[in-house]
Amino acid sequence: MSRIVSVFFILLLLVVGGGMAALATWDMPAPSRTVEKVIPDDRFPR
Repeated sequence: MSRIVSVFFILLLLVVGGGMAALATWDMPAPSRTVEKVIPDDRFPR
């Protein structure tokens, strides 16, 4: 039983480590869409 748990733990560490490496090296593009929102003047106190 101890051997199965240790193999499972090693596999879990490999999966987590691989996921962290993938996120660290992944070149995600920044959003390129322009967002414009009109805010009415009533929302700002004078």
